[in-house]
Amino acid sequence: MTFFQAIVLGAVQGVTEFLPISSTAHLRLLPSILGWNDPGAAASAIIQLGTMIAVVSFFRRDLANLIKAFFHGIFAGKPFEEFEARLGWYIAVGTIPIGLCGILFQRFIETSARSLYVIAGSLIALALILALAERFSTLRREVSSVTLKDSVVVGIAQALALIPGSSRSGTTISAGLFIGLTREAAARFSFLLSVPAVLASGLFQAYEIRHSLGGIAVVNLFVATVISAFCGYGAIGFVLRYLRTHTTYVFIWYRILLGGLILFLLYRETIDPFS
Repeated sequence: MTFFQAIVLGAVQGVTEFLPISSTAHLRLLPSILGWNDPGAAASAIIQLGTMIAVVSFFRRDLANLIKAFFHGIFAGKPFEEFEARLGWYIAVGTIPIGLCGILFQRFIETSARSLYVIAGSLIALALILALAERFSTLRREVSSVTLKDSVVVGIAQALALIPGSSRSGTTISAGLFIGLTREAAARFSFLLSVPAVLASGLFQAYEIRHSLGGIAVVNLFVATVISAFCGYGAIGFVLRYLRTHTTYVFIWYRILLGGLILFLLYRETIDPFS
């Protein structure tokens, strides 16, 4: 990954991570079209740390209150009395499925699952699921009504995002809609739930490839991560404002078109499914 590629891929990661259109799909497709090397699952996970920084920065007050209530509840012997404390436990429980699946299927996720055929199929399949969520959601609940059962459901959906092309925000927002959250509430809970999973994944992958990182590689990964943080911060604000008054159908159609484009390019042998 060159310095220029780091800037481009960092911006793409930041913009697409919080839109339900799959950042992984874009990080795989763009290099393939431009003739660049696939940055790989490990590099992608490290760049995602920038979007984690964006979430922490954007929701800094919410997270500060959540952490404060979480530990206050523990020390007071009433760990579930305040909603912020319960939400902390819910996020922890909701992170367990993706952690377990990430460990069990790490090899598959980093190799065969990065095929553009898998990504194209995931883009289209999740688009249909998101459309069903739009159709049947009651859109009546806010984050303050989230329960332990809800966190498990959304957590399982987040684990499905390990399949490249499905989109972490896409799967979790879909699950949020299915349990009756408003679009904005589904997105907000999705973003908060992402913090421990993205942080753990990025740090783990950085440790895994630590011996292969030279001076230039570290600099370029750092640049990509910083760019993704700035772009991600703007993307969060945009998504939350957009979903207050709009449906997700623009993302649904975009996913279908992008998945169809990838399949067309593969059929024409314009791109290689594993390059």
